[in-house]
Amino acid sequence: MAAAPLNVLWLQSGGCGGCSMSLLCADTADFPGQLQANGLELLWHPSLSLASGREFIDLLEDCLAGRQRLDILCVEGALLRGPNGSGRFHILAGTGRPMTEWVQRLAGVATHVVAVGSCAAWGGISAIRDHEGANPTEACGLQYDDDRPGGLLGASFVARGGLPVINIAGCPTHPGWVLDSLMMLAAGLLTTAELDPLNRPRFYADQLVHHGCTRNEYYEFKASAVKPSDLGCMMEHMGCKGTQAHADCNTRLWNGEGSCTRGGYACISCTEPGFQDPGHAFHLTPKLAGIPIGLPTDMPKAWFVALASLSKSATPKRVRQNAVADHLVMVPAVKKTGLR
Repeated sequence: MAAAPLNVLWLQSGGCGGCSMSLLCADTADFPGQLQANGLELLWHPSLSLASGREFIDLLEDCLAGRQRLDILCVEGALLRGPNGSGRFHILAGTGRPMTEWVQRLAGVATHVVAVGSCAAWGGISAIRDHEGANPTEACGLQYDDDRPGGLLGASFVARGGLPVINIAGCPTHPGWVLDSLMMLAAGLLTTAELDPLNRPRFYADQLVHHGCTRNEYYEFKASAVKPSDLGCMMEHMGCKGTQAHADCNTRLWNGEGSCTRGGYACISCTEPGFQDPGHAFHLTPKLAGIPIGLPTDMPKAWFVALASLSKSATPKRVRQNAVADHLVMVPAVKKTGLR
């Protein structure tokens, strides 16, 4: 007899709903069918379910009472603890009780708890601080407050299935990250060994956005873009953090074709804690003595300086000219090669 499907309950807290919008772009014509075929049953989702009002509240109460098995609790959006820790900035409609209270209680009975998006993971955009350094809504993630363990559920929280909160970070998340994570849970394949130090699924978080970037030739020669329409590498001047950001955006393309860098936008490292408030304009690269502060992961500064100097001196004319143009000014030379 086949195992019963895992029941998935999806709640939205403080955020824009962008992760749900991204999920609707999943590469399938039958979203519910894909879930069912992979051992998952969607109990409720705010954008996909018909139940509302009393029906929805009854479902939550059934989960808490054990009348309805809750296998996976997915939370999208930051948890709003304000004002003054009361959680009353976000009251779940029709209940008179804060969403933070509902999430805490449901997390206590769920087999697995999943933070969908960087808001639910770290606080994200909702936790941007004001000019005085305060977080007005007291927004946080499920198990992190920015890069500090804690959040709503506490650093020591472990769900009934033995895992901490699974942080599918991204702003928004790639639909494939969400579906693959849920399907791995259904198959019993998502273990602590498959989570990185920030409890992100390693199948995407062990990669860098830099991997597969179409601008890599410009990066290799340090041929840099200087304005938004340029084809060159955006790391040196345009704020791109693709060499530091943990995600597979350029090898697992969005909607099968695009990514931020392929669309001409710098990677802002949206899968990382604190990305929302870098201390500088997103489109600018902060530098010290002319050297970008944010260097590629695992590269010592001295190595980068030496490599950049050598690379720039060896830059082909074609690469140098194309880097600061919005179209190919010079194409690669055609030479007679032969097989050797």
